[in-house]
Amino acid sequence: MTKEGERGTVAEYEDLWAETTRNSKNPSFNLRQAFFRSREIREFASGALAGAMSKAVLAPLETIRTRMVVGVGSRHIGGSFVEIMEQNGWPGLWVGNTINMIRIIPTQAIELGTFEYVKRGMRTAQEKWKEDGCPKIQLGNMKIELPLHLLSPVAIAGAAAGIAGTLTCHPLEVIKDRLTVDRVAYPSISIAFSKIYRTEGIRGFYSGLCPTLIGMLPYSTCYYFMYDTIKTSYCRLHKKKSLSRPELLVIGALTGLTASTISFPLEVARKRLMVGALQGKCPPNMMAALSEVIREEGLLGMYRGWGASCLKVMPNSGITWMFYEAWKDMLLADRDEPRPRDELL
Repeated sequence: MTKEGERGTVAEYEDLWAETTRNSKNPSFNLRQAFFRSREIREFASGALAGAMSKAVLAPLETIRTRMVVGVGSRHIGGSFVEIMEQNGWPGLWVGNTINMIRIIPTQAIELGTFEYVKRGMRTAQEKWKEDGCPKIQLGNMKIELPLHLLSPVAIAGAAAGIAGTLTCHPLEVIKDRLTVDRVAYPSISIAFSKIYRTEGIRGFYSGLCPTLIGMLPYSTCYYFMYDTIKTSYCRLHKKKSLSRPELLVIGALTGLTASTISFPLEVARKRLMVGALQGKCPPNMMAALSEVIREEGLLGMYRGWGASCLKVMPNSGITWMFYEAWKDMLLADRDEPRPRDELL
């Protein structure tokens, strides 16, 4: 290298060092840098991106599933598809997709981010409890040690993820269902928001919240527990430290199928409560909604729309987990700290 080239290279490094020094003395720069380097922020971002990608692909199945679950139109997937095409054409398959995207991005970010955060926190706490003992409660003269070390960190994290996502994004779910079921009464997001607020108040945005939480807890707990268990067991069985995208797709799909089958009757009751006012018959509670379904359609009525739900849930779950793991690998790749051991098994 020539002397001129050496001097040019040295000058470039000096300029870079000067800029880095200036930035390091800037508190706002350090704050932004720390914020975007946070593991939790990157996991939240991975969840948001994965949710957006999966919903964009699977919106038509979501529209058909919602119509069948709440009892609007045909009871069959093909018949429901034909009705939508006759009434609204191809755009009808993406009815409510805008609100769906607005809903799913924060929901998936909150759920997946919360799941990872609580899972790590529980495992750290359990290690401490094994050494120092579990927390105790005082009952009269007796001290009872709570066996918290026996709880599954994955199951607790799954329940926490579902609760956090539901409490935050339930109003968007209500608006989405209104748009999907009655496009005439609710032609747009803004009109739906205004009409619900004007006629039902703030409570209208949280209609069906209790049954949603009750129905969500077993689903969310089972969903995250099954995914983590299947993934970990598969890796150990095949002695792998990481999985390919197709393998993650299949594991995610099986996870969605299992969790959906277990909790589907509660999903039917939840949807009936949320949109019952549109049909002039709103059951007072979830048990009444289930009784109404059984009385009108028999026991099989509790699984009306299950086929469409599986067609939607399985690819949605598989695609979401595949994209989530891919984004997480990319966004966490430049971190100095190693990946947690449970993610490598």
